[in-house]
Amino acid sequence: MRRRITAFTVAALLTGAVGVSAQIYAPESLARDFRLEWEVTRGRKGPKVEGYVYNQAMRTADRMRLQIERLDASGKVVGSSTVWVFGTVRPDGRAYFSASVPEAASYRVQVLSFDWKSDGGGGGGG
Repeated sequence: MRRRITAFTVAALLTGAVGVSAQIYAPESLARDFRLEWEVTRGRKGPKVEGYVYNQAMRTADRMRLQIERLDASGKVVGSSTVWVFGTVRPDGRAYFSASVPEAASYRVQVLSFDWKSDGGGGGGG
């Protein structure tokens, strides 16, 4: 009996964890909810991708990571890295990001992951 309870508890925890981390957002919804503005700057240590992510949704985004893809002259991906956005991104707000990157012909930046933060306040909605 004790083994069944333990197995059930472990299964429930794993199922819950998978449900939370397996959220996948369509590119269309990401484009609707977030806008990226960035540029490549050059410093003493090489190129840097820096800019802002703008939240156009009605919820606060937290723990946001961006993917920076390095592209060759033909537009083929030759490498990628990730960067955390600093702080939360409030509705109608923006947050800064900055990452040193290896040299490339060009770059592409996109939202990789984030969590919707509960802002409390009750009310309904959906």
